[in-house]
Amino acid sequence: MKERMKNFFRYRYLLWELVKKGIKLKYRRSYLGIFWSLLEPLLTMIVLTVIFGTLFGNNEKTFAVYVLSGRLLYSFFSQATTSALRSVRGNSAMIKKVYVPKYLYPLSGILFNYVIFLLSLVVLAVVSLVLGVYPTMYTLQSVIPLTLLLLFSFGVGMILATVGVFFRDMEYLWSVVLMLVMYTCAIFYYPDRLLDSGKGWLLKMNPLYCIISCFRDTLFGDPMNMKMLLYAGASSLVVVVFGVWLFYKKQDEFILHI
Repeated sequence: MKERMKNFFRYRYLLWELVKKGIKLKYRRSYLGIFWSLLEPLLTMIVLTVIFGTLFGNNEKTFAVYVLSGRLLYSFFSQATTSALRSVRGNSAMIKKVYVPKYLYPLSGILFNYVIFLLSLVVLAVVSLVLGVYPTMYTLQSVIPLTLLLLFSFGVGMILATVGVFFRDMEYLWSVVLMLVMYTCAIFYYPDRLLDSGKGWLLKMNPLYCIISCFRDTLFGDPMNMKMLLYAGASSLVVVVFGVWLFYKKQDEFILHI
């Protein structure tokens, strides 16, 4: 473990360069550049609020904040895990030529998306203030679900990066799984009706929903649901440990399949 930590710090500058490279490539052909990371969630929020606010009769002005908060966290998870899934095969030429710890590729994919995600939270802060959702003492606790979101995404990303090397169709299957995850995250609807009907387990079994729910609690000035927080924390820890173990066990075989 000590040797691995030394190895990590030895390549920390390369990791930072890979993160910067990921950000630049993401907006390489965009006229708006990184400004798009602020504009896109705002436009998406407007569309979802108009459509689902009308369909479900949600006339509350804070519904837009509810939608935007869920959308931002889910979008990060979706983009980060997809980036990690493609990371090893996408850097196959580099892996074949020089030695670089292979975990840097999925990790950098997670981190550069997290940087963009943190920037997009500026939009959430502005929209919240405009619509009357003001910071409270609970807002400081938002660091906890945001940290769990990063850990959970990293764990899932490591698993996908490993499986994606041996099973090329995983990229297509993951897009289908992400659709299922999205609908069980209560992004654009209130979960009350589903919870009251006894089908709330569909949501509560999803760690990402628990993370989003805890984040929304801090955003709207409520104490976090401790059961959901503990479940999300335990799930994140298990996924990270399993993902890292699986990646290290299979990484020496990557060269034979990329």
